[in-house]
This record gives sequence, C-alpha cells and structure tokens, in this order.
Amino acid sequence: MPSSYQAPSRGDQAKKTTSQSAQSNISHETATVEQLISKKGGTTFTISSSDTLSTAVTVLRDRRIGALLVTGADGALEGILSERDIVRKLAETPGQTLPQSVGENMTAKVETCAPGDALVTVLRRMNEGKFRHMPVVDQGKLCGMLTIGDVVSYRLNELEYEALQLKQMIVG
Repeated sequence: MPSSYQAPSRGDQAKKTTSQSAQSNISHETATVEQLISKKGGTTFTISSSDTLSTAVTVLRDRRIGALLVTGADGALEGILSERDIVRKLAETPGQTLPQSVGENMTAKVETCAPGDALVTVLRRMNEGKFRHMPVVDQGKLCGMLTIGDVVSYRLNELEYEALQLKQMIVG
C-alpha cells in the first residue's frame, strides 16, 4: 500500500508542537479568594472570647455552620472556634465543657488568607493543614471566611467549564 504522506516543501510553514510544562498549563487568570467571596456573599459569624461554649454551640446549630471567628471589641481576629475544638473539649472534660469560655478553647494561632491569594494555593494550605475554615484578612481587617466546601465547589465549577471549552475546541 503506497504511503500518502508528503514531507512539507521548503516554502510551507510546518507547525511545530512542543510539550508544555505544568506551569504553562495554568491559566493566566487564576481564580482568587476575592472572586470567590464576591460570588459567595453571605455573612461571617463571629463570637466574643468571653462567651461560653454553650452560646457558641447554640450559634453553630442555629446557623448550621461549622466554625465561628472569635473577634475582639474592635473587630480584630483573635482566634477561631470549630466544632472539632468543642468535641475535643467534650472528650477531655465531660459534663464540664459548656460553661467554659470560648477564649479558653479557641484556636488562637489562625491561618489566614488575603483577597488576592490564589484559590488553588488556599486549597493546598487547607488540605496540608487539615483544617476546613480559613478567615480572609485584608490589611488587618477581617473580610470573610472560606470553607473547604466553598473552595472545592468553586474549583469543580472551573474544571467543568474548562472541560466544556476543550470539548468545544475539539468538535470545532
């Protein structure tokens, strides 16, 4: 069977393909925390460090959320109190936990992100640190909180959109 391939002549512009690095495959318009917060909207729930765990549990239940940001009178972030913090304390001090203060039981060293941070970076930090809530702070001012669910959902939507674009490009 004769071959139908013809080598390009010198006058033809042959297209070259090159392998791409992982970095070059990343979109130049990387999604940021700010984009997610603006789409998400909503309220960030806070509590005072002097409130009791009983109050915190009630707020968590009523608002159907998993964590509260602990703020001072000036609104500055002092810590975070999650369901995990409360469950651990319940195991340590059964029957004596709910009257304790939020300040005694919160996580004081809080990982935060900024509005300009890339979502993929925030997701990686949350995954590596094994935490599900991250406050967003801009120039010392609290401006929201991301959950792992928020970030994963946003990223899945991005991936679905990218897959659709690729399918359309292939189909033509």
